[in-house]
Parts: sequence; C-alpha cells; structure tokens
Amino acid sequence: MTHTADAPEVLWRPEPGHVADTKIEAFRRWLRAERGVEVDDYRALWEFSVERGPDFWAAVADFLGVRWHDQPGEVLSGAMPDAVWFEGGTLNYAEHALTPGVAGAAKGDDETAVIFHREDGFANHLTYGELRAQVAAARAAFLELGVGKGDRVVALAPNCPQTLVAFLAAASIGAVWSSCSPDFGVRAVADRFVQIEPKVLFAVNAYAYNGRQFDIRTTIADLQAQLPSLAATVLVEYVGEGRMDGALDWDGLLAKHAGAPLLFEPVEFAHPLWVLYSSGTTGLPKGIVHGHGGITLEHLKALALQTDLGPGDRFFWFSTTGWMMWNFLISGLLVGTTIVLYDGSPGYPDLNALWHLAEQHRVTYFGTSAPFIQSCLKAGIKPAARYDLTGLRALGSTGAPLSVEGFRWIVDEVGTDVQICSVSGGTDLCAAFVASAPDVPVWLGELSCPALGAAVNAFDEAGHAVVEEVGELVITKPMPSMPVFFWNDPDGSRLREAYFEMYPGLWRHGDWIRITNRGSAVIYGRSDSTLNRGGVRMGTAEFYRVVEGYDEIADSLVVDTSAAGNEDGQLICFVVLAGGVALEDVEPRLRKELRSALSPRHVPDRFVVVSEIPRTLNGKKCEVPVKKILAGVAPDRAVSRDALANPAALAPFVELAGG
Repeated sequence: MTHTADAPEVLWRPEPGHVADTKIEAFRRWLRAERGVEVDDYRALWEFSVERGPDFWAAVADFLGVRWHDQPGEVLSGAMPDAVWFEGGTLNYAEHALTPGVAGAAKGDDETAVIFHREDGFANHLTYGELRAQVAAARAAFLELGVGKGDRVVALAPNCPQTLVAFLAAASIGAVWSSCSPDFGVRAVADRFVQIEPKVLFAVNAYAYNGRQFDIRTTIADLQAQLPSLAATVLVEYVGEGRMDGALDWDGLLAKHAGAPLLFEPVEFAHPLWVLYSSGTTGLPKGIVHGHGGITLEHLKALALQTDLGPGDRFFWFSTTGWMMWNFLISGLLVGTTIVLYDGSPGYPDLNALWHLAEQHRVTYFGTSAPFIQSCLKAGIKPAARYDLTGLRALGSTGAPLSVEGFRWIVDEVGTDVQICSVSGGTDLCAAFVASAPDVPVWLGELSCPALGAAVNAFDEAGHAVVEEVGELVITKPMPSMPVFFWNDPDGSRLREAYFEMYPGLWRHGDWIRITNRGSAVIYGRSDSTLNRGGVRMGTAEFYRVVEGYDEIADSLVVDTSAAGNEDGQLICFVVLAGGVALEDVEPRLRKELRSALSPRHVPDRFVVVSEIPRTLNGKKCEVPVKKILAGVAPDRAVSRDALANPAALAPFVELAGG
C-alpha cells in the first residue's frame, strides 16, 4: 500500500511562545551549551537521539538528574537483544519518584502528589510528605516480613493510593513488583503470579465497579493455595468491610511502622523493577521484566520531554493495574507532577464520569484509550459543552489506533486548542515508539512523531525501510527500557523468538505502520491479523474505521480466513448491532462504503451478527485467536479463555468453525 503524499489537515500547532517554555526546548539549549550539540527542532533532536544513542541517553540522565549511587562506566555495550546499558551504575526507581530535585521538581512536603477518586464517590489525596511517610512505613513492614532485594511482591488490587504505596515500598527495597486488576479471574491471576513465586501478596477485600461491589476474598484464598512461596498476605479493607483469617491488616502495618526512615537500596541498572505480562491469549502469559534504570530513564524522557509534564500539572490516565499505562501514569511522580488515580468503570453512571473528573481537578493531561473515545463519539457525549475543561492542554490516546472520526470528535467536543497525543508502543518496553511532542503539529488521523531514542522504521517484505508505504514496525537500535529478560527464559530463546526472529538483531514489533515524509505515522493494527485480499494487504484498523463509523454498528471484528493457509478463504465481518437495528437495515450501505473507501476486494464475503466481540482482559479485540478458530484450530489451543474479559463471546465463532 503506497499512499499519496498530500499532507492531511493540521488540527493543532505548537505556539512558538509556548515552545520556548517547554522542557524539550530547555534540553536543546542545554545540549548546545553543555555538549556542543546543535539541534534546532524536534526532527534534528530525534536524529541525534537515534544516530548517537549513547550520547543522547547519557545527556537525558544528566539533564533530568538521574541519581546514581555508583557512577556507570560505558553507556552502551553489545547489540540487541543483549545490549547492556550504563554498566556498573546503581540507582533506585523509588528514590526518583519520591525525592526532590529529580527533573528539577521540588516535591515539597505540602505539594499534592496524588489525587484519588473511586466511582462510588470516595475520594482522597496525598501530599508528597504523606506519600513519603507511608512508603517508609510500608517499606519497614515488608522488611519485617522478610522481603529482600529480588523477592517478588504481587498485588491483586485496583488503581488506588494503597497499591501505589505498596509498589514504591517494594521498589525501594529492590523487591520485584507485579500486579493484576481485581476483576481478573483466579485462573488468569494464577497464570501470571504462579510463574514468579511471590513472597508477599497484597490484596483488597473487594472492589466497586459499575455500581456494584465485588468481594474477592474467595479469589484470594484460591490464590494462596496455589502460591506455596507466600510468606504473608496483606489485606486492605478497601470497599465495605471484610477481613481474612491469617491476612495482615494494611492499615495496622502502616501504623505499627509509622515514623520509619525512608531509605533506598541502590540496585544495578538492569535489576528487575516489575514484571508485566503479554496478553496470554495463547498459552501462558509471558513475564516481561523491566529494569530500574531503563524504566527510570525512559519514563523521565517520555514525561518530561515528550509530554512536558512537571510540577503544577495534573496527569490522569484511565487504567487498571493490569495494563502498562498504570505503570506509566504513576511515573508522573518522577517529574513532580500530581497524578490523578481513578478506580471504577469509565461508563458509570454514564460516559461523562471521567470528563467530570477532569473538570473537578483541573486535569492538564487526560489519558484514555481509543475505544473510550469511540464510545463517547457514538454516545454523542459533549464534554466541553457540559464541563469546564479550560485546564486541559493535551489528550492522550492509546490501546488501539484512534480513528479519523475520533480525532474530529476531540477537536469538536473537547477543544480546538487541546493537543491530541495519539501514541503507540507496548507492554514490551512499557513506553511508546511513536508519540507526540510539545513542538510537533498534530495531523488528522496521525501519530505526530517517532519517540526520542526510538529508531522507528517501516520495513517492506524484502526487509528494506520504506516511507509512505505500509510495512512492519521495526526498531533498529536498542532502547534502555527493552525487557531485561522474560521470566523463566534462562537462555533468552523465548525473548528472541518474540521480537528478533524475522529480522535478526532488529526488533520486529508486530504492528503495521506507515511513516510519512513529514515523520508522522499511521498504525494499521497488528501485522499478524492483516487482510490480504488478492495481494492487496490492509490493516484491520482501516476496516473498523469504516464499519464502526455507522451508528447502527456497536462493535465489529474482521477476519480474513484466506491468510490461514486456506487459498479459497473468506473475508468475514462480525458485527454487534445497536439496539433495534437489523442487519438488512445497514448491510447494503456498508458494502457500498467499504467498496469505495477501501477496495472492491475488501468487501466482506459475508456479515455475521454476534452479541459481543471477544476481547482480552485489557480490552483488545481477539483477531488472531478468532482467525485460528475459524481455520480449524481447537478453541483451547487457539486461545486461553482465562485471558479473555468475556470468554462466552467465543461461542458463535466456535459454532461457525464447526458448521
């Protein structure tokens, strides 16, 4: 797919006066003065960041005030996947989150660090002083329970201050953190936690979602039985009342250790900070391990330079503790910003809930998912008309490609002066490859720029980098927050298989991307779920844009069975219809629109109505598992039901494959 090079409409432009005040411009001035590096704009800075990677990352560490205990020697040695960063250097992530001076932030005792809201109306906030005191107490409690450097602390807990405190306390010791959202089923949690043999389980008694309360103590008891390595379970009485025999009370532990000193264990740059997981739709979720140094450096860069966050900002991203955006959100503390945590359904009591939150707390950066934007658009939500969003300067979107209609809706209903920061990255490096920057315009339907330090390319089938053509997203230079290893992968074979098999020594991410001659990009969905019709390849995102543009279609999933080694396969579009709509009401218009917007080859052989689309626990459509099921793979081999938010949604697909 080659595209014409006509630039789309510019939706937002940086004001020169504002750019002068940004952290990224201060960094360019610093580079000139301290390093003799002349970079006048974003593009020049990005080129420096990938062509002279070690110099760039060393400069980021110096400029943003990374706190070394032992000074590192060589910045980068070796190549992917065995690159070693900042050899010999020691530091601690939690120290960067909690101590003044990092990224120039004061983090005074009385400055607000955390604002918290739960969907049932419960609210709370913590100053940096209170946060430091609670982390110090939790740290002392964990030490008393025998937690040491390298031990694992796991959490079945929501996005709330207690979870944040437990994480920072674990990190301060050099213990390894891992979390799941409390709405995950027992099997899904066990599939993740059993692998890493935790010493302490941190959990809540219950959680609130969509107007209901869910007691999870039976889930905790089931988990305890499967985790023989546990020395202790710590329980937060979070919603309502409810204790557990043998579980330690969180508030009691903090009270017991009140006044403990706040200390930080210096650890190696690559020492594990946390374990995140692949979706686990096929087989066990892979445990993706990130290091203290890589995450500290990458998140400092992303939040200070790409996002321009700092003291005085209010940073919100809707996330659960089972999605990497939680890890990114809490890193707002690194740059001294106030982080806004929300726990509950984004649609309770209706889709205005988060916009109301943005008004209440003068949120400056509002982060969400592309499906949430699509839902608001479909529901006719008008946030700016209803709420005072004048504090909002940027809106972040990720999790799926943001449609052109989504961009338009943000401009029309949120604000013309709000920067649309559509970003794409992965759990794999807990960061974005393609992002936004305060000094780069926003073009309709596009991600503004490659992230600093990310050598982003589109590769054609011959392995050549192409511009204005759709290709595989490939990263050609190492990045500090790439996984330090996969859990239980001693020889690194699973990690190499995941990213480095197609192009040896280069990271193939698994997304379709087109890089424009302006340096912006468009993501077209996962490359392993491509629609390949008569030699014309197309990403699924383009298809959904057309189909879900119709009010009559609530959700959709498209599968090309010909790509599953079946030459005479079909293109099938599964649709969830809006209330009171019949397929014949909309199908003729859909066919006509797909023919003209995409191509005659991309008109489905048939449309099939289903009640819901199967999605992973993090809300991503299950394109590849459905494709495998339709190709005749046994359902339990094609997908792990415990990795799905709605396993019952598979039934019609299994039925279709059988029939």
